Amino acid sequence: MKKIGVLFGMENSFPGALVEHINARNIDGVTAEFVETSAVHLDKPAPYAVIVDRISHDIPFYRAYLKHAALNGTVIINNPFWWSADDKFFNYSLATKLGVAVPKTVLLPQKSYKDGVTDASLRNLKFPLDWDEIIEHIGMPAILKPFDGGGWRDVYKVHSKEELWQAYDRTGTLCMTLQEFIDFKEYVRCYCVAKKNVLVMPYDPHNRKYLPREENPLPQELEDRIVRDTLLLNEVLGYDLNTVEFAMRDGIPYAIDFMNPAPDADIWSVTEPYFEWIVESVAKMLVDYAKHSTPTARYHRWNRLLNQDGAQDFPAVAGALAHDIVKGVEQVAQSASDMISEAIEQITEPVKARKARKATEGARTTRPRSTKKGSDKS
Repeated sequence: MKKIGVLFGMENSFPGALVEHINARNIDGVTAEFVETSAVHLDKPAPYAVIVDRISHDIPFYRAYLKHAALNGTVIINNPFWWSADDKFFNYSLATKLGVAVPKTVLLPQKSYKDGVTDASLRNLKFPLDWDEIIEHIGMPAILKPFDGGGWRDVYKVHSKEELWQAYDRTGTLCMTLQEFIDFKEYVRCYCVAKKNVLVMPYDPHNRKYLPREENPLPQELEDRIVRDTLLLNEVLGYDLNTVEFAMRDGIPYAIDFMNPAPDADIWSVTEPYFEWIVESVAKMLVDYAKHSTPTARYHRWNRLLNQDGAQDFPAVAGALAHDIVKGVEQVAQSASDMISEAIEQITEPVKARKARKATEGARTTRPRSTKKGSDKS
């Protein structure tokens, strides 16, 4: 029996609904439950084929447990090694190389440092910062936010250098970014599941409220680009479960935030129609991964040393990506659109006709249609 485990914290609606949905399908050889663990022994693998992680970013013990589980063959959603290494400033840099529109962004040194850090520790840091040059580049208003954070914590909208200084002085030891504010006309949050299924959800970031799709339609060409960019970002970042937020200005979707490996899934937040899509899509992915997916460990170099017989099974995607990196990121950027189109065609199953709920009617679950005849939080 292959077990799917759900590791979670304070959230109530999504974990239970996910387990119930999977078990209600009565799939032969697959069952789902809440993860249970205590002290972890080196020689005892986790009893799960797949674990979906909703909380380890806040609990270091869970993050270490998941790495141990991955080492012993469990599929972890999302990969705890990459999640630990990733940050939003890197995401923006990568998106720029891939041709995805992002706001102008600058990484700032911390305002304060932990005990033991002295002036001698910072001899490579130019000081003071040239605030006028930074502001001239970014413009005002601007968004000051952590380079690695979420939940709208420690996010400030500033309108002047004085406001920026006041906000910056409150950030303590947090490493922050200053980002161009996109004066948007429309804003969406996109759920991406299994790097192939996308749900575009209109969103009001001012009131942090999801909006019905039928009341907030997007031009087809714009939605196609949003879906394409969402698939591209999650394919290259390797996230099996993530959300991508876009702010639209002058018809261009700017990727604002796309490092959300434990995205909001509470029914009272995302609303029932979107919630049902999320539960069904994630459940389908988990069952598929339990039966067929490559273990998370296969994506890491040490696995090839520990499993010589399986060296040839190392994912082709990782090898292809490494090859492209060696050739140079500029070449990757030039061919990104063609590459992702081919990849999407290979990983996306044909859509079966079904009656959609009114609030999610038109939800995108496959690659976008061509826009040319005959061819192609802040």
